[in-house]
Amino acid sequence: MAKNRKNQAAAIRFGPALKASFFILLIGGSAVGFVWQKNQIDQLGLQIASREKQVFQYKRDNQKLKIQVSDLQSPVRLDQRVKGLNLGLAPAQPTQVVHLGELAPAAESNGPRQFAQRPAADLTP
Repeated sequence: MAKNRKNQAAAIRFGPALKASFFILLIGGSAVGFVWQKNQIDQLGLQIASREKQVFQYKRDNQKLKIQVSDLQSPVRLDQRVKGLNLGLAPAQPTQVVHLGELAPAAESNGPRQFAQRPAADLTP
């Protein structure tokens, strides 16, 4: 004899519907997460490309500035600028130059280098 559906428990009647809705939510949530991650990857790719362009621009500007600094530091350019500004500067005369000799390094002792030594009075027992 077949059982009457009205007498069945509510969990048995709604069980398959709950399982189906759970799987639909699981698959839908996974799809939304996948799309969100792809969107994040695209945004990060755009940021990386933008920053690489900035780095390239900075390197190019740095190279231009290095050339400009080397040009401004050249002796010929400095002489032209001094003459143009009427500063009255001239190269030093040989009598104005003082040459300092470099001292020879101190000779090493035979033993290892000693940083501190006891006075002679402390060495006797």
